[in-house]
Amino acid sequence: MQEKILFVDDDSNVLATYQRILRKNFQIDTALGPFAGFAAFDTRGPFGVVVADMNMPGLDGIQFLAKIKEKSPDTVRMMLTGRADLETAVDAVNEGNVFRFLTKPCPPETLMRALEAGIRHYRLVTAERVLLDKTLRGSIRVLTEILSMVDTKSFGRAEALRNRAKRLSKALNVTDTWEIEVAAMLSQIGRVTMPPSITLKASTPDQLTEPERDMLTRSPEIGQHLLANIPRLESVAQIVLYQNKHFDGTGFPADGVAGVQIPLGSRILKLLADLADIESDPEQRHKALEIVRSRTGWYDPGVVQAASTRFTHLAEPSPAGVKPSRPVGVNELRLGQILVSDVETREGLLLLGGGSRVTGAYLVRIRNFARLVGIREPIMVEVEQAAEE
Repeated sequence: MQEKILFVDDDSNVLATYQRILRKNFQIDTALGPFAGFAAFDTRGPFGVVVADMNMPGLDGIQFLAKIKEKSPDTVRMMLTGRADLETAVDAVNEGNVFRFLTKPCPPETLMRALEAGIRHYRLVTAERVLLDKTLRGSIRVLTEILSMVDTKSFGRAEALRNRAKRLSKALNVTDTWEIEVAAMLSQIGRVTMPPSITLKASTPDQLTEPERDMLTRSPEIGQHLLANIPRLESVAQIVLYQNKHFDGTGFPADGVAGVQIPLGSRILKLLADLADIESDPEQRHKALEIVRSRTGWYDPGVVQAASTRFTHLAEPSPAGVKPSRPVGVNELRLGQILVSDVETREGLLLLGGGSRVTGAYLVRIRNFARLVGIREPIMVEVEQAAEE
C-alpha cells in the first residue's frame, strides 16, 4: 500500500500546485492551515510524510510539526519555508524533529527526491518498530511461560487473567489493550524474589507472620522496579505497582494517589484479581459481583459496571454460569485448549492452573511429568466454541 503524504499550507493555490505536480507519483492529501491539518490526521490518517509551510496563521510550521510528532511519532516531518535563515532551521530540527528543511521556491525534482527519501525512512522506522514489537511480545510470552512453570502458584492463572483483562478493557473502549494484557501476565513478577514458603501461604493470610505479610504487600513495588528497566514497559510497570490500590486511595502504595489518578489498567486488575479470589470458592462464585459491589471505595464504579455487563455469568448460580467442558487424558491435550481444572501430579503438585491456554511449553511439561510421576486424570478443558468478541 502506498503511504499517504499530507501537505499543510494556508495558501489554497500552493496546495493545488502540489496536487497537480505530485499526484502521478504519490498519494497526496492537503489541508488548508494547521488546524485543518490536525483534523486530517484524526480523520484521514495515518500519513507517512507531512510537509508543512513555516508561516501559517495561528500556529507556525515548527509548532505544528512539534504537535504532529506527539500525535504520530513515526510520521516523517518536513518543512517548506521562504525564510532560509539558520535560526529557523535550528528551531525546526530541535522542536519539530524535521527530516528535511526545504526552501521556497523548491524545484519539483528536489521535492520529489525529498518525499521519496521520507517514505523510505518511514518504511524503515515502521518496519523496525514492528520487528521490535514482535520481539518484545514473543519475549514476554516466553518469560511468562517460564515463570508459570517455576512458580505455578503465582503465575498459573495469568493467561485467564489476561483474557479477562482484554475483554474488560474493550468493554471500557480501550483501543490498545496490549499494555494491560502484559501487566496482567506479569502482575505477580515481584513474587519471584520471595521465599517459596511465603508464596504458598499467600492464599491463607492468617498463616502469614507480619514480616511475611508486609513482603507480600510490597511485591507490586518490587515488580515495578524489575519492569521499569525494560524499554517500552514503563507504563506496564506503573500498572503493576498500583494493581492492589483501592479507588478511594487506601491500600498499597500509600502515596495519596486515588480515583482516576490510578492507571486504568491497575483499576481493572484490582477488580479482576479480587473476582478470581471470590470465584475460587464454588459457594461464593455466583455472588462475586454482588460482593465486589458491597466493598465501598475499593473499585472504580465504571469498571465494576463494565464487568457486571461483560461477565453476567458471575451472577448466575452454578452450573448455569459455567462454560461447557469435557474430560480429556494427557495424551488428548492439544495446543490452544483452555483448561477448566488445574493440572496436578498424583502427589498434588500444581503444574498449571485452570483458565490457562495450553501452549507448546506447557504441553511438554505436562507430558514429562506424566511419564515420570503421573498426572491426575481426567483433565477438564473447555468445549471449543466461537471466540467471544
